[in-house]
Amino acid sequence: MEKIAIIGAGRVGESTAQFLAKNDTCRELVLLDVREGAAEGAALDIQETAPLFGFDTRLKGGTDAAILSGAELVVITAGIPRKPGMSRSDVLDTNVAILDKLVDGIMEHAPDAMLLLVSNPVDVLTYRAWQRTGWPRNRVFGQAGVLDSSRMASFVALETGLSVNDINAMVLGGHGDSMVPMLRYSTINGIPVRHFLSEEAIARIVERTRHGGAEILALKQTSSAYDAPAAAIAAMVDAIALDRKRVLPTVALLEGEYGERDVAMGVPCILGRNGVESVIELPLEPSERKEFDQSLAGVRNDINRLK
Repeated sequence: MEKIAIIGAGRVGESTAQFLAKNDTCRELVLLDVREGAAEGAALDIQETAPLFGFDTRLKGGTDAAILSGAELVVITAGIPRKPGMSRSDVLDTNVAILDKLVDGIMEHAPDAMLLLVSNPVDVLTYRAWQRTGWPRNRVFGQAGVLDSSRMASFVALETGLSVNDINAMVLGGHGDSMVPMLRYSTINGIPVRHFLSEEAIARIVERTRHGGAEILALKQTSSAYDAPAAAIAAMVDAIALDRKRVLPTVALLEGEYGERDVAMGVPCILGRNGVESVIELPLEPSERKEFDQSLAGVRNDINRLK
């Protein structure tokens, strides 16, 4: 890609910018933030690592939305973060108001861009951005499942002592405590994880995956997770920028898949140059469908607060 923009130069935005720049994902990378000097400082700091990491990406930051002009992909990380004890839904009202203003600026200055939502609650904000833009679903999507699946794979590696390079995990549903870790579709070098783990160990992994963000937040107190979310964003952006056609769990608008419409949920998608190129509909067993529906109900409940 020629140009990618990141809105929000906080910890997630800055870490994402570092990963994207280091990987030479685009020629130009801009950061936008309402705080005077925050985006400029982050951009300059990262630019000064170029000789050490050997990348040619050029970075700049600013407070004027005009900096978004020409961006092919806009990553939205801006919004108020959770504090200990808060759910993702607790920040909904404030972050919707922030998002609406950002989306209006994107539509004005980068009307042909794709949008990758990261701010919480990501399922609802992805729906809101799609609703406000009126753009097709391939251009508006969210990051959640890549992070959740990475967390699950990490916990499987820690439980088994096996290499994380052989572990593939799949997590569906809303990005919250009701997310659905898919054990049938999670493997170690093609072998189902249940071959290696007891039911007790699996239960621990599922619980820890569902509360992975809250665990880090409780430990840090003054900051939520940012390195793992940034790495997850970078993986999605890489798949799009390099047209890799990767199968990645993505918050996507459903248009009949899983029997659902008018809702954004975490489902496996093929990501390529056009964004969400297709949604993959997995067959679900009754127990999996029950959990999926419970997660769906939570997302719909928050979406209904928008109307």
